[in-house]
Amino acid sequence: MGGKKRRTITSFFPRWLWGLWLLFATFLLPFPCPGETAGGGITAEVRAFDLPNGLRVLMLERHTSPTVAFYIRHRVGAADEERGKTGTAHLLEHLLFKGTTSIGTRDYKREKRILKAIEASLEALDKERAKGGHADPKRIADYEGRLKRLEAAHRRLFVSNEIDRIYQENGAENLNATTGQDLTTYHVSLPKNRLELWARIESDRMYRPVFREFRQERDVVLEERRQRVDAKPEALLNEAFYRAAFTLHPYGRPVIGLAEDIASLSIRDVRDFFLRTHTPANTVIAVVGSFDPEALKKTVTAYFGSLPHRPPPTASALREPPQTVERRVTIPIDSEPYLLVGFHKPNVPHADDYVFDVIEALLSQGRTSRFFRDLVERSGLARTVEAVNGLPGSRYPNLFVCGAQPRHPHGVEEVERALYEVLDRLKTEPVGEEELKKVKTNIRADLIRRQTSNEGLASLLSYYEALIGDYRYLDAYEGKIEEVTPEDIMRVARTYLTAANRTVAVGIKKREKR
Repeated sequence: MGGKKRRTITSFFPRWLWGLWLLFATFLLPFPCPGETAGGGITAEVRAFDLPNGLRVLMLERHTSPTVAFYIRHRVGAADEERGKTGTAHLLEHLLFKGTTSIGTRDYKREKRILKAIEASLEALDKERAKGGHADPKRIADYEGRLKRLEAAHRRLFVSNEIDRIYQENGAENLNATTGQDLTTYHVSLPKNRLELWARIESDRMYRPVFREFRQERDVVLEERRQRVDAKPEALLNEAFYRAAFTLHPYGRPVIGLAEDIASLSIRDVRDFFLRTHTPANTVIAVVGSFDPEALKKTVTAYFGSLPHRPPPTASALREPPQTVERRVTIPIDSEPYLLVGFHKPNVPHADDYVFDVIEALLSQGRTSRFFRDLVERSGLARTVEAVNGLPGSRYPNLFVCGAQPRHPHGVEEVERALYEVLDRLKTEPVGEEELKKVKTNIRADLIRRQTSNEGLASLLSYYEALIGDYRYLDAYEGKIEEVTPEDIMRVARTYLTAANRTVAVGIKKREKR
């Protein structure tokens, strides 16, 4: 199905495997509106308003094309799941494409009765299966038979993928959804005369979703896990790495979920999670493109203003205790050796996070970066090597991660030693003026390159508003980067890039011994 193919999971594999990351960028124009908030600097043209139910809306006019990009961010992700119910946020993302009480139904009154029977039968089946060796095969067969009959009757009462179809027939582009540790996102770009269509669909999806084909979609997620995690050594190494790095905090759990948890998720679990987390007060909408601000505000208020107010969920009280000794995991894999090294650090918008952005660029941005120059080009030790700041999420303290793949005949130990040598030089040798200037210029160039699309702007505005409660984070970013000094880099490196603060995961071919 088209929508299913478009959906992805973020913060799931390391960025060097997926090439996915939010790059700091924006292109904004100035025009504050009386009675609404407006930022300074590059966000001066953003108009922001709040509905009485707590929904936050950001608007930015940009008449470069007759289109509009819409981003909806819910401040909820895998980090908000209950222990034992991993994968709930991701499964919910799938199910929210299944329609509503008015979209995708042929007769919702009849459909509702069958859905209630399906839910009861599925719960009974799962409960019996959970008994393991003590389960009654006859009961399982009876529940299976009843479910199949109910599902067959249900299929006659709804239209599958109706949301996707409506959007596509109305010129939608970039229709997608993502689930991460911190946020869940739905976005689409439409012709500018389709504003009311978008508002109608998305407000209904927030208020009256119907979790159709639940069992089938749960099986889809299980298969997705088998293909993208269980069958991929790098992904298994990645999971082991985060599990070792975060012993208490939910960042140690995978976004896609654990297989045993996914298999036992119920409709009740997902519905309760939805009602608790997808509230207007926990949601940010960003709209960027060609539109009339007053008409947009009127339309959004008309469709989203009727959503009932519910308090946003309480943030996780779990905090990862300080790490005092190196943690190391080694797992056998059926692929080339791989190395992951992570260091605990503060999250955005802590001042040291800016410094880590500079260190990331210094180490792995381009062919003149230190990692590429020393480990790939000069010594030939590694095939690939990269540094990434802020994994696996940014709402809570996270990791600065380095990953490398040795080049045959070199082994992981050689690459690991060489990687530490590069990091240790950051602690003792001030970065030269020209090198630091070049790195900062490259960061600014990235900002400029990302200033061309409505989607990029809507993504960034909604991301920072949902993540830290202030889209104006973008205002000061370039200035903060410019303020980073060689002394800052040495201080941060000495503080965080230590043996006691690091977690190391090594994947070695099964036939090899270390």
